[in-house]
Amino acid sequence: MMSAIMNIVLCTEAASAQWGEKALLSFNEHEARVHVPNGSEQERKAQQAGRKLDAMGIKQVRLSGDGWQLESRWAFAQGFYNARGGQQLEWGEMPADELSELEARNRAARWVREMINGTPEDIYPASLAAEAGKFIQALAPDSVTYRTYSGEQLKDMGYVGLYEVGRGSERSPIMLELDFNPGGEADAPVAACLVGKGITFDSGGYSMKSSDGMSVMKSDMGGAATVTGALALAIQRGLAQRVKLFLCCAENLVSGHAYKLGDILTYKNGITVEILNTDAEGRLVLADGLLAASATGAPFILDAATLTGAAKMALGRDYNAVLSMNNELAQATVAAASAEYEKAWQLPLEPFHVGQLTSSFADMANVHGGEGMAGASTAAAFLSRFVPDNGSQWVHLDLAGAYQKAANDLWAAGGKGHGIRTIAAILAQMCR
Repeated sequence: MMSAIMNIVLCTEAASAQWGEKALLSFNEHEARVHVPNGSEQERKAQQAGRKLDAMGIKQVRLSGDGWQLESRWAFAQGFYNARGGQQLEWGEMPADELSELEARNRAARWVREMINGTPEDIYPASLAAEAGKFIQALAPDSVTYRTYSGEQLKDMGYVGLYEVGRGSERSPIMLELDFNPGGEADAPVAACLVGKGITFDSGGYSMKSSDGMSVMKSDMGGAATVTGALALAIQRGLAQRVKLFLCCAENLVSGHAYKLGDILTYKNGITVEILNTDAEGRLVLADGLLAASATGAPFILDAATLTGAAKMALGRDYNAVLSMNNELAQATVAAASAEYEKAWQLPLEPFHVGQLTSSFADMANVHGGEGMAGASTAAAFLSRFVPDNGSQWVHLDLAGAYQKAANDLWAAGGKGHGIRTIAAILAQMCR
C-alpha cells in the first residue's frame, strides 16, 4: 500500500513550462517541487507553498532533499496550517539543534494559534488564564508557579481597570501572575516582566462595535497568547533568569452592571482616568498588569496587545508596531524581529503624546479627544503612565500582525503566532 504522505522538495531551478510561467509548484507521482530560482525569496516562497498545498487539501507532507534550511522549513510550516487542523508535517533530516529549535517554535506557535482561534465560549477569562498557566508549567514543572486573582478580589487589590472592564460579564475578570524562577530562590531578582492583554471577547461595551468589527473579537486576547507563547519559546531556548508573566483577562460586554462613559477610575498609583470610550478597554486592563509588573522591581517590562485599529491602519496585517520612550530599546526590538525573520516597525512615542489625552474631570482620558491625533501613539502614551522612570525600560508591542481576518497567500485565516520570536529574542537579550 502506498503511503499517503507527499514529499516536498525545495529546488532552485524554474518549473517546466507546462506548469505555467514562474510557477511556484510542480508535481509528479511521488512529490511536489517548490521552485525558488531567486534565493532571497526562499522563505516567502516556502510559506506560500505551504499555504497552497494546504488549500489544495494535501494534509500529510515530508520536507525532503537538501534544499531546505532552518528558516525555509519554518516558513513552510507557517503556511501549512489552517484552524480546522488535520495537517501532518515531517521536518525531514537536519542537525539535532535545528530540529530542537523547530519543535520549540512549533509548540509555542501552535498553542498561540489555537488559543486565538478558539471560540469565545471556550476561551474565556478563567480558561485562558488556566491554559496559559498549565502550558508554561508543563515546560518547566520545577521552575514555574502561578496564581490568579478574580472578581471582587481584583477590586479589593486596587486593580480597578481590569475589574471595571470585566464587571459587565457574568464571567469574572482574572489576572494571572506566573513566576518562572529557574534558580528556585524566593528572593531572586526578577529580570523581566511580560504583560498581555487578554480580552477574550470585545463587544466594545456601550461604545459598541459593528457586527463586522465584532466578528473577529475573539482574537482580542492575542497579546496574552503571544507573550505566553514567547515565554514558552524563551524557556525552551534555555532562559536562565527569573521572569514574571501577567495576563489581564476579561470580557468587555454590555449589561446593567457594565462600566460606562463618564466613569472615572482611580488606579493604584493615584492616576485618575475618565472613560470617554468603553471600546478603548485594552489600555485600562494593561495598566493594572503594568502596575503589577512594576511592583516586582524588574528592570525590563514588555507588554503586547491587539490594542488599536490605528496600528493596523498604519502597518496593515504584516508588521507589529513597536513603541517605547527609549528609542534604543525600540530599535533593539525591531532588530530582534528582523533577526528572527519576523516583521516589526517602530511608531513614534514621545512625552507630548501623553498631553493629548486631556480630561476636564480626571488626570487623563482613556482616548484622545482631538482631530488628527496618532491613535497608536496616544494609546502607548496612556500605558507609559503606569511603568517606572517614564517608560525608560519598557517597550510596547501593538500586535497589528497577530491575526488574519481572511486567508492570503502566506497565512490561513485566524491567529498567526507572529511576534513570539521577536519577544523571546529581546527577552533573552535583556536577561543576559
